[in-house]
Amino acid sequence: MGCDGGTIPKRHELVKGPKKVEKVDKDAELVAQWNYCALSQEILRRPIVACELGRLYNKDAVIEFLLDKSSGKALGKAAAHIKSIKNVTELRLSDNPAWEGDKGNTKGDKHDDLQRARFICPVVGLEMNGRHRFCFLRCCGCVFSERALKEIKAEVCHTCGAAFQEDDVTVLNGTKEDVEMLKSRMEERRLRARLGKKVKKPKAAESVSKPDVSEESAGPSKIKVGKPEETSLDSREKKINPAPKSAAAANASSSGKAGKPPCGAPKRSIAASEESEAYKSLFTSHSSAKRPKEESAHWVTHTSYCF
Repeated sequence: MGCDGGTIPKRHELVKGPKKVEKVDKDAELVAQWNYCALSQEILRRPIVACELGRLYNKDAVIEFLLDKSSGKALGKAAAHIKSIKNVTELRLSDNPAWEGDKGNTKGDKHDDLQRARFICPVVGLEMNGRHRFCFLRCCGCVFSERALKEIKAEVCHTCGAAFQEDDVTVLNGTKEDVEMLKSRMEERRLRARLGKKVKKPKAAESVSKPDVSEESAGPSKIKVGKPEETSLDSREKKINPAPKSAAAANASSSGKAGKPPCGAPKRSIAASEESEAYKSLFTSHSSAKRPKEESAHWVTHTSYCF
């Protein structure tokens, strides 16, 4: 039953009280948010991208996640709202000249100052270590501190000069309230994009169908519609005065080329033509092709033209 050898148990060993809530170290949390990728948990390295909720990622990690969306990845929940590479923005970060990194820590005996950040605000000079609020512009990807945007109010980016609106400003690693606000903005933006695509599809279908309708209506538009009396008079005039031959038909007849005769024209005999006798002898209507009855054989034996 225990208590052998004269051991005396204490009260906290016998009575189990309520568990203490483990508090997360704020410094460690800030280091994890601002120095490590939210998807792969690796150190952030360029190119660095940010999602519409203000989380930082490595671009190659996002591409791998989009190519292989397996359910076994527990960290995939942090990027479940990323549907394509268009949902992230590549950041333009300003390097901190005072940050040395691992250059001076070759032996491993140097203290790493976690408050020293790799990047700073290009306007005010504040370090991007989580102690100050930072945001980026979705239109160009430039990163500034919130203090710089408040002190220097402008509708143009401070570094590249691109125009932006309030909807383009996204807070990096914001609070729960900031994340909820950014999430509602994201949903509204995607809903507007879907509605815009649905509106464009009917317009494209109408533009494709309009040329077909115009081609079909082109035929009947050429027909002149008049009074029945005028149409009957025109038909009578056409019957009395037949249309003259075209110039192309006259040229063809003068050149000697045989063309199709008109419907009502009489057939021209070759015997009455002015062609040479050699040309006329090629046809069966010529006198040389006609044989007397004595020379012609009976139809049962063979034809008269096969000798």
